Amino acid sequence: MRLDDIDRRILTVLQQDGRATNVEVAARAGLSPSPCLRRVRQLEEAGIIGGYHAQLSRQGIGLGLTVFVGIKVERHHDATADAFRAAIHARPEVVSCHLVSGESDFLLQVVVADLAAYERFLLDVLLKLPGVTDIRSNFAIQTVKDNAPLPLDHLA
Repeated sequence: MRLDDIDRRILTVLQQDGRATNVEVAARAGLSPSPCLRRVRQLEEAGIIGGYHAQLSRQGIGLGLTVFVGIKVERHHDATADAFRAAIHARPEVVSCHLVSGESDFLLQVVVADLAAYERFLLDVLLKLPGVTDIRSNFAIQTVKDNAPLPLDHLA
C-alpha cells in the first residue's frame, strides 16, 4: 500500500493517541469522518496498523527493573532453535526478543519486579534454555526514551 500525506497524518494522530475517536482523528488529519474511517480500515487491513493497546507504567504495576540480556547460542539445528524461540515466547517477562549481529545472537528486553526476581528468572529460566552458551545482563539505570512514535518521514 502506498501511503500519502493524509495517511501519514492519520498514523501520526493514532500513534499519539490510540483512543482518539474517528471524528477527532479526522479533524486532526484534515479529513471528514467517513473517508477517515475508510482510510483507517485500509491501514488496518494492510497490516500497517497492527493493533491498539494501553501503555502501562512499568513502575506503576511493580515492574521496576528492566534488563537487556544478550544471549549467545551454540550453532544448532532447527529443533533447538524452535525450542529456544518457543521458550522465549512463553515467558511474559520477555517483552522483546531480537535476533542480532555482534557479540550476542539474541537480545532480550526483560522486565521484572527487582533484582531478586531477575536472579530467579536467570537461574530458573534463562540458563536452562536450549542451546544457550553465554548470557550477558545489562541493567537499565534510567530510561531516557521509551515507546516513542515510529518515524514516518521516510514515507514521503
